[in-house]
Amino acid sequence: MRIISILKKSLKEQLRNFWIVLLSLSMGPFFIFVYYLINESSTPQYKVIVVNNDAGINANGQTQNKGRELFSFFKQTNTLSENLSFTLSEMTDREAAVAKLKNKDADALVVIPSGFSAALSYDSIVGAPKLEFVGDLTSANYLLSAVWANEVVNEYARGITHTKRIIEVAETPLGSSGTINQFDMLVPGILIVSLIMLLFTASIAFVSEVENKTIMRLKLSKITILDFLGGVGAVQFLLGIAGMLLTLLTAVLLGFEYQGSLVAMLVIASLCCLSLIAFSLIVAAVTKSANEVLVVGNFPMFLFMFFTGAAFPIKSDAWFYIAGYPVNLQALLSPTHAISALNKIFIMDLPFGHVFPELIAIAVLTLLYFAIGAYLFHKRHLKS
Repeated sequence: MRIISILKKSLKEQLRNFWIVLLSLSMGPFFIFVYYLINESSTPQYKVIVVNNDAGINANGQTQNKGRELFSFFKQTNTLSENLSFTLSEMTDREAAVAKLKNKDADALVVIPSGFSAALSYDSIVGAPKLEFVGDLTSANYLLSAVWANEVVNEYARGITHTKRIIEVAETPLGSSGTINQFDMLVPGILIVSLIMLLFTASIAFVSEVENKTIMRLKLSKITILDFLGGVGAVQFLLGIAGMLLTLLTAVLLGFEYQGSLVAMLVIASLCCLSLIAFSLIVAAVTKSANEVLVVGNFPMFLFMFFTGAAFPIKSDAWFYIAGYPVNLQALLSPTHAISALNKIFIMDLPFGHVFPELIAIAVLTLLYFAIGAYLFHKRHLKS
C-alpha cells in the first residue's frame, strides 16, 4: 500500500531531524519542570496584620482587653483549610500597616476599633463593633485572608456572647479540588502544550516534501492526498502521544497525583493530536520551507498556548450555547476543549461520559481544520 511507503519514508525523515524531534519531546517535560520549580519557590504565604486600637474596659476591678484576646484567638486558629495557613503579626500604627499592604509585604489588615471590648460586654448599650478590613480587593490573597479573618472574628464573637450559630455551612469540594495544589492544577494544560509542539514538527514534515522537491515524485506516483496525509500524519501522531506520555511521567515523578482513567486521557490526547496535525496542514499550505514554518508557525503556536488555557487559565464569555455547551472565541481552538476534558478527568474525577461534549467539539474542529488544510495544500503544492 502507498500509505505504508509514505509512513516509512516519513519516519526516516523525522529521525534525521534529530533536533526537531528532541525539541518536540522535551518541551512538555521542560514546562512541567519549570512550573514545578516556580510552584515550589512561590508557595502561597498569606500574611495578615492586626492593629489593636481597643481601649479595653474595667470589669470587677480588672482590666479586660478583648482586642488582645481576639489576636490570641487569631493565632490559635491560623488555618482556613488543609492547604491554607496564615501568618499573623501585630502593629500599633495603622498607616504603617497600610504602607506594608501597598508594598505587598502583607495581604490584609484587620483594625480592631477602640470600643471593641465595650461593645462585647454584657451590660453594653453600644452597638455592634465595626472591625475594618483593609486590602487590595483585586488580590486573591486578600480575599482568602479576609474570608478567614471574618470567620475567626465571628467565631470569637459567638463564643463571647454565647450565641448559637444560625447557619452551618458544609463545604463539599468537587473531585480532588479540595486537596489539589497549584502544580497539579497546571499539569493538564502543560500536557496539551506537549501536543501543541506538533504544529512545528508536523508542518515541517509536510512542507519538507515541497522544499526538497520530493513532492514531484509523489505526484508522479499517483498518490492520493489521503495516502500522503495518512502516512505523514501517522508518524506525527506517534510523536505527539510519546511526548505527552513523557510529560505525564515527568509530572508524576515530580509529585503529580494521577487520577482518572489513562484510557480516557489517551482518547482525549489522540483527538487533540489529530486536530493539531490537521491544523499544521494549514500552516504547511501557506509556507514553502521549514524556515518559513518556524516564522509563520509562531503565531498559531502562541494562540494555542496562551488563549486556550494551556500555559495559564483563561476564560471568556460564551457567544451562545449548543445543548448547554458554551461556544466562544476560544472554542475555535481545539486545545481549549482538550484542556477542559483533562480537567474533568484529572481534577473533577468525573466519569468518561462527562467529556463527550469536548470530544465532539474536538472532532468537529479536526474535520474543519482538515478540510481547509487539505484543500489549501492540494491547491498550492499538489495540484498540477
